[in-house]
Amino acid sequence: MSDNKKQTRTLEGRVISNKMDKTVTVLIERQEQHPLIGKIIRRSTKLHAQDDLGANEGDVVRIAECRPLSKTKHHRVVEIVTRANV
Repeated sequence: MSDNKKQTRTLEGRVISNKMDKTVTVLIERQEQHPLIGKIIRRSTKLHAQDDLGANEGDVVRIAECRPLSKTKHHRVVEIVTRANV
């Protein structure tokens, strides 16, 4: 028998809001090349994630995909990579 474990997709981003109950908004930034011009441009995505670890604004966190937890929330916070300097 072979192990058919599904690899979960993990992303790293910065918490920009923790005002909701047990939910944080994480900003994922990436750089990609423009297809025509060739210039490097910065793109970003905001995702909602389940937060049981108590992340605050400015923290860099690692999130992983999971089953849909609500209409907009389908990630969970796996670990807090760095804390914000407050």
